[in-house]
Amino acid sequence: MSSDVRQYAWPAGRAAEVVEVLARERRLSDRRLAAQGRLRAFAAVDRSVMRRGITAAAEVLGIDAEPLDATYADVERVVRAAAPALVELPGDDGPCLLALTGARRGAVRLVGPDAQAHAVPVEVLCAALRRAHEQPHAELVDGMLRAAQVPAGRLARARTAMLGELLGAAPVAGVWVLSRSPGGAVLGQARSARLPQTLGALVGAHTGQHVLSVLAWWTIGFAAMRGRWDAGWLLAWTLLLASMIPFRLLALWSQGRIAYAAGALLKRRLLLGALRMDPQETRRRGSGQLLGTVIESEAVESLTVSGALLGAAASIEALVAFLVLCAGAASTLLPALFVAWLALSGGLSARFWVLRKRWTGARLSLTHLLTERMIGHRTRLAQQSPEHWHDGEDEALAEYASVSRAMDGGATLLLGAVVRGWILVSLTALAPTLFRYGGTPTALAVAVGGILLAARAIAKLNGSFAYLADAAIAWRQIAPLFHAAAAAEPPGDPFLATTGAPPAAGVAQPAGCGSPAPEGRLRLDAFDVSYRYGSGGRVVLDRCSVSISCGERLLLLGPSGCGKSTLLSLLGGQRTQDSGVVLLHGLDRPTVGAARWRQRVALVPQFNENFVLTGTLAFNLLMGRGDATDAAALNEAEVICHELGLGPLLSRMPNGLSQLLGETGWQLSHGERSRVYLARALLQQAEVILLDESFAALDPPTLNQALACTCARAPALVVVAHP
Repeated sequence: MSSDVRQYAWPAGRAAEVVEVLARERRLSDRRLAAQGRLRAFAAVDRSVMRRGITAAAEVLGIDAEPLDATYADVERVVRAAAPALVELPGDDGPCLLALTGARRGAVRLVGPDAQAHAVPVEVLCAALRRAHEQPHAELVDGMLRAAQVPAGRLARARTAMLGELLGAAPVAGVWVLSRSPGGAVLGQARSARLPQTLGALVGAHTGQHVLSVLAWWTIGFAAMRGRWDAGWLLAWTLLLASMIPFRLLALWSQGRIAYAAGALLKRRLLLGALRMDPQETRRRGSGQLLGTVIESEAVESLTVSGALLGAAASIEALVAFLVLCAGAASTLLPALFVAWLALSGGLSARFWVLRKRWTGARLSLTHLLTERMIGHRTRLAQQSPEHWHDGEDEALAEYASVSRAMDGGATLLLGAVVRGWILVSLTALAPTLFRYGGTPTALAVAVGGILLAARAIAKLNGSFAYLADAAIAWRQIAPLFHAAAAAEPPGDPFLATTGAPPAAGVAQPAGCGSPAPEGRLRLDAFDVSYRYGSGGRVVLDRCSVSISCGERLLLLGPSGCGKSTLLSLLGGQRTQDSGVVLLHGLDRPTVGAARWRQRVALVPQFNENFVLTGTLAFNLLMGRGDATDAAALNEAEVICHELGLGPLLSRMPNGLSQLLGETGWQLSHGERSRVYLARALLQQAEVILLDESFAALDPPTLNQALACTCARAPALVVVAHP
């Protein structure tokens, strides 16, 4: 069976090509790999380089390649649900790749090197992935089964069960799940989530439901008006009502799926935007405004979907109401009046929009004021006299109460008076037909039914606008996060991303920058770098130059505010200089790629700008490498922790490296946190380590121990300290 699967496998040397094939097959990207030949040539060096080649190719194509390890127990579930994905198939002559493009009815679809899709049973694929891990234990398990004299009919099931117990948690295959980047085009994201098809199903379900509803009432009304009330008409009415049930269920399912998928896409994009937002912008906005942004993001997610779905249903209902009014008495006056009333509702909706926007601004301002004062409570107690503690609070509350009253009045008018006014005005317009000119009972009944249906449509439309108005106002708060996600960092040269070495050909440098470093030797240079905070702000660095080579240890001294931390952030790729150039191996950051630059140049910022995340100690130490479950990486992390003097901490932790940290986990001291940050940078295996006051919280013996470990392990080191 393994040979059947292997004939559809791609060689490891074509890792980049298979990523592009899968992306094109599933329409994840329109880009092409311009340097595909170089990537292909270097992807076959070894398994680790192949994995980096997959990630690099995905970056160039603008898609995500999320790695995960499929264990023996859940490999079947993974291959059924992971498509599109790459699956690593082990073999005697090295690993190869399977391009998984879909799964259906017990079979998976694999795209082979012939660019054709082939169906393979899931059991065959899982057996091929598990076989290499089963072989070392097969003889032992078979011997135990023979000794237990298991009947032949149960032998296969017993063997599978025993291997599952023995190897259940063992990783058997590396999997890379391909998907569109959250920062990509919104329409492309929606198509990938099949939102257009679901929206079409929703519109069709609502349309069918309203048409059947009108037919049902027409049937019962026709029978009543004509005096033909019998079992046949009642049965027809019942069947029409029963036929509405599938449409109603389809509408509810479509609404739920749209809400879930749209919410997931929005949250992923906002999270990516938060990670890509300029740190200076985050600091400038303050805690109160950031809290308001979080609150408004929830409002956008819930209100946009609710308002859009309600508006779509209301629009269909309004169209049906218009057609019913055209079929009843006063067939010219009532439809025209309905259109005019919708225009009136639109004008009142615009007024409500203005009032709601003013109220939201006052509410967020009050939230910001309250949060900032709560955070700075002790500072106010120490620096302000009691009579000034509540300055401005009464004025802010009075302003909020005033705009709240105005907004409530606009909401009452829009959501209440408009609907009741429509019923009153439309019945008044129908009165002459009823009392003066007469009319058939059927036409009058249709007109009254159309009036009531139109009233319900107006109520839903106004409610939908209220939801969408809230969402649009909230959108103004989260728009910077949404757009920040689209500001993709340059992926860099895929050759560099894969091999980590400079290209064979020389790379041109600006005049005066010196010659490129020899191949394989580190060189990080900054030439005439200048930087200022904001437009027109204070100049922090003015034509600063520095050169760092492999084996060097630099100590930057200077008073606070002289630009030491700013220089490190420029060298580490956290900020972009206003002028000058920063080069790694003679290449600038767009060429190397922002992500690869930060991977090779590890910056440990000051204590207040670094964090221990809620997770295990191993996760916090190895998050820069992405192999927190690899045995070799865990052993290296433990060794470095002991070298940094964290051995007593590990001995106190019941779970060692698996101990949870963060707010709900193990509490670390200031010095222990500093050494965790330092170990994280060393374990990243970067070429340059930049430390900003990383030793300030350590006592002299611990400082000497940590400094010796850092100097021994860092290829190049820059330390910022105060004199």
